[in-house]
Amino acid sequence: MTAGVRKALDLDETQIGRARELARSIVLEMKGHIDAHSTTSIERTVCRLFGIDGVDDDGKPLPNVVVDEIQAGGGLDRGAAHWVCNAMLHHDLSAQQVAEEVARGTIDITRLPAGDEGAIRELASELATTACETIRARRRERDGMIGRLGLGLQPWLYIIVASGNIYEDRTQAKSAALLGADIVAVIRSTGQSLMDYVPYGPTTEGFGGTYATQENFRIIRKALDDVSEEVRRYVRLTNYSSGLCMPEIAAMGALERLDVMLSDSMYGILFRDINPKRTFVDQHFSRMLLGFGGIIINTGEDNYLTTDDAYESFHTVVASQFINEQFALLSGVPVEQMGLGHAFQINMDMEDGLLYEIAQALLVRQLFPNAPIKYMPPTRSSSGNIFRTHVLDGMFNFTSVLTGQGIHLLGMHTEAIHTPHLQDRALSLENAKYVMNTARHLGEEIVIRPGGKIQKRAQDVLVKAVEMLGQVDGMGLFTALEKGMFARVKRPRDGGKGRDGAFVKGPQYFNPFPELILGGERG
Repeated sequence: MTAGVRKALDLDETQIGRARELARSIVLEMKGHIDAHSTTSIERTVCRLFGIDGVDDDGKPLPNVVVDEIQAGGGLDRGAAHWVCNAMLHHDLSAQQVAEEVARGTIDITRLPAGDEGAIRELASELATTACETIRARRRERDGMIGRLGLGLQPWLYIIVASGNIYEDRTQAKSAALLGADIVAVIRSTGQSLMDYVPYGPTTEGFGGTYATQENFRIIRKALDDVSEEVRRYVRLTNYSSGLCMPEIAAMGALERLDVMLSDSMYGILFRDINPKRTFVDQHFSRMLLGFGGIIINTGEDNYLTTDDAYESFHTVVASQFINEQFALLSGVPVEQMGLGHAFQINMDMEDGLLYEIAQALLVRQLFPNAPIKYMPPTRSSSGNIFRTHVLDGMFNFTSVLTGQGIHLLGMHTEAIHTPHLQDRALSLENAKYVMNTARHLGEEIVIRPGGKIQKRAQDVLVKAVEMLGQVDGMGLFTALEKGMFARVKRPRDGGKGRDGAFVKGPQYFNPFPELILGGERG
């Protein structure tokens, strides 16, 4: 963070420390639940990291085939690693061959004679070590390319493509990068977050987005690597590690060198009605893989402001950011990989609305000075009046560069009308590049008036956020969700989709990855 306007809020450090203390207490209370449980998606992730891929004759992903068979045989509380490795040793097969034989019905994976437990765990650790080495190699590739090509100036300009056809997305992604985009996101097909499996292969029939598959990740990664060489700037790739398959998609992202992934501790609960008990377990394992892979996580607090008022309830965004920060630390994600989210959603018809928005953006920047903060555009104010929306986007661009945000998702003037076309993105990029260039160092030259409206607004929001964190700590996070304290959305702890995918670990449960990645202290 630089000097000037970006350090001018005169915040109470005691309040900031208290906020982190309360958020940590909230998260540690949830850790007991996380440690005691696993999910079907985590076990499928273990299978994928062991090398199991592909589909059976009916198109069902082999990781699902294996885990479903283990669950049907009553053995899931020991973890998939045990059963897969036992079968590998018994039949002298690879993990992939075991999965294929399970799919053919020639191996009943939970009815095989039990092998030596020490040998099983040793094999599982070897497979996990190989997977981790692959992820480390992908991370080194990224570091090497960034070191050689460099990155664009922050705020990094972030563009979404969403044609539904991965080959059309590839064309649009390359065009966006050539025009100046620093980050390209291929958003997922509508409804994928509620699918309890990951589609296989390249896809061309998504609705409102393109399916997240490992092959689709490879296609876009290759395209952006090529264009990075052309523009001599490393262009980052984003997708979504969320929904019922968030750990599997996190693993795929780490293996295919994605750079940024949407990964929020509560987004799926609040906005996709996914069971809270399952989500908190899944997000922990997902973030562990993302942190290890050097992938920046993006949290979803910006969405709170689509269902709640951006002035009255901004403290809920800040409180959630502190909670997301602590969940991420618990999973081994360093602060430099935390793209904590917020949004320019203040009502621009409010007198001094821009002033309050600057106060809120500065507050987030100052509370999390080393995090690549993700700033989202004023979608709530978008309308069919594309000229007004374009002006709003310009004010959003100005606020972002003035306050030193990290990741800047571009607003689209046609967003309220249709899925943006290539020319819409070109105009949006032109708008952002013009505003950010002309105001690049303005934030370092001006000061905020002591005791003025911006300082007071930021200080008031922090006080309310600390009060809210105290309330959540007192009642527990599950109860806070049931009461609708975030985004005014109420979610019962035993409700929502995917509840039956979470299970209690048995006394012999084994998963080699947490100890390998986190050193056994936080797994």
